[in-house]
This record gives sequence, structure tokens and C-alpha cells, in this order.
Amino acid sequence: MSQFILASQSPRRKLLLEWAEIPFEIIVSDSDESFPAELPINDVPAYIAKQKALEVAAQLAKTRGEFDKYCIIAADTVVVLNNEIMGKPLDRSHAISSLSKLSGKTHQVITGVCLLHNHQEETFSETTQVTFHELTNSQIEYYVDCYKPYDKAGGYAIQEWIGVVGIKSIEGDFYNVMGLPVSKLVQKIKQLGLLKG
Repeated sequence: MSQFILASQSPRRKLLLEWAEIPFEIIVSDSDESFPAELPINDVPAYIAKQKALEVAAQLAKTRGEFDKYCIIAADTVVVLNNEIMGKPLDRSHAISSLSKLSGKTHQVITGVCLLHNHQEETFSETTQVTFHELTNSQIEYYVDCYKPYDKAGGYAIQEWIGVVGIKSIEGDFYNVMGLPVSKLVQKIKQLGLLKG
């Protein structure tokens, strides 16, 4: 079995891989998560995930002399509302503004994943539709002040309080909204012959 490396410092992605019982180590990517302006929005997460994977592969080549025996797993998640990517909030007012925009509306959560193994890459994306109830200002401010969602795309985490009380429905993979379509990932790894069972 290949040695798996998660190219992410996200505690949610770490947790999901642990739940899938895939043994792995973490090597954080230093890529800047930028992307070409002309890139279609649906392709952005997979593009960024690939850059993360390649950067970790370069780290491995430098520090361990080779990376062929490793399977690098990299991912990136974006929240899209009205064909606009809503990034991670810069501060409290930005987080409140983001959640106010999402209130009462349906948005898309797209996670791109790149698997890099033996100089071969496999990239794919998963999209989940998420609909919020109308959120009150006090709900939004309470969530932002208590949970400080500044490291989260769109300014929220579905597994936290705002998801429990504020989300009306989801269509698609719940875990994709957490940051990793782990079921699809496991299927891809098995198809590549990198995981038995």
C-alpha cells in the first residue's frame, strides 16, 4: 500500500481521512492558492489543489530524495454564490457580510482534489448545493463572535452551530462541505490500486 500524505493543515480534512481509516502523514503546502483570472470558477479548486500537491512533491524530492512511493492528497474548497467565489473572511465585518449574503439563498460548495502518485495525477471536483434559512443579524453576529470562522471558505463551517440551526437543506455530499468528498476520494484511490479492501 502506498504511503499517503495529506497536503493540508485543515483539521476538518485530517478528521475526515481519519474517519475513512486511511493512514497518512501531514505535510503542509506552501503554495499561495492563486489562480489565473480567466480560469472558469468550477475549475478553480482542482487547479489550486494541483498546485498544493506539486509543491508538496517538490518538498519531498528535496527532503527525502524521492516521492514515487507516496500518494499526495491535496484539496481546496470554494464557496460560490451567484457565480462569485466567496473567500475566507478577512475580519469580523467581512465574515458578517459574507453570511448576510448567504442568508436565505442557495450557494455551491466546490471541492477540488488532486491525487499525485508516481508522476501521475488524478484531479476531480465535487459540488454540493447548500441552502440557508433567513438568518437574523443577531444569529450571524453570535456565530462570528463565538466561532471566529476566519479560516473557512464563505465564513462558515457546516458542522458548527450555524450549520445546525441555519442550514435549510443540502443536496449532495455533506462531507464535501466540510472540505473533502471523502467517499469519492476513497473510490478514486481504490481505482488507482493504491488502497486494498
